[in-house]
Order: sequence, then structure tokens, then C-alpha cells
Amino acid sequence: MSAIPDPNQTEPPLWSIGIVVAIILTAPLVLYSLAPTGPLREGDTVFSAGQQRVRIETTTADKQNEVVDTCLLDPDSPLIVIHTSNTDDDLSIIAEVQGNPVNEWPFCPVHAEVRVESHQLFQKPAAFDGVRELLARIFNR
Repeated sequence: MSAIPDPNQTEPPLWSIGIVVAIILTAPLVLYSLAPTGPLREGDTVFSAGQQRVRIETTTADKQNEVVDTCLLDPDSPLIVIHTSNTDDDLSIIAEVQGNPVNEWPFCPVHAEVRVESHQLFQKPAAFDGVRELLARIFNR
């Protein structure tokens, strides 16, 4: 007896498989964006909220934390937290600049230690901004 396909039996529609795949791929992104941020700790990666003017810190044996100059952080520039203040009055953080390929004034050089205020930073990058920009580029063609 040969296997004759039943004309009433259909394969699952591709759109339903596509929806399931989309849900599986976007669920971690949605959960990440909804998760609360924790307190800043040394070694955490943070990002500058917009273009920020910050102070460059130097640590020498003669003068601890002498302010040398100021520089600009690009929007969303990654920083690694080196030291956080222990008091509620001082909300400043000393961080190391990580991602600025342009090493010219007025931008902060890579690996410079800078003093930033907590309102100048955010902990998680905007997860949906990249997707939104990609869709805007695709549909604006």
C-alpha cells in the first residue's frame, strides 16, 4: 500500500512558525529591558547619558585627585566604574573611559579617569534603540 497524501491534511502555516521564532528571539531582549538596574559597583560598565562635559582626574603622590582639565564624553560612551563615593552627599563616580576611538581634544582619551555625576550615567544601553534605528533605515529607503 503506497502512502497517498490526504488532500484534507495541511502543513502548519509558515506565519505561525515565524511568530513562534520571533517570540523566542525577542523574549530575552524584552526581559533584559524590563529588569531593574542595581546599585553601581566598582567594575561595572556604565554609559554616558548624552554628550557630557566631565573632569579628568589624575592621581599623583603629591596631589590626590587633582583636576587637570575637562573633556567631552560622546553619547552612550562606555565607562568602567573605578570608584564610587560612600556618602549620600557626594554622588560623583570616578570611571575609566573605554570606547572613544578619536583621541583629540575636546574628547576624552581612551583609558582616562574621569569624575562624573550619577545623573550623567545610565547602566543599561537602550535595547530597542538599535532595532528602531535599523527599521527606520530599512523603511526610509
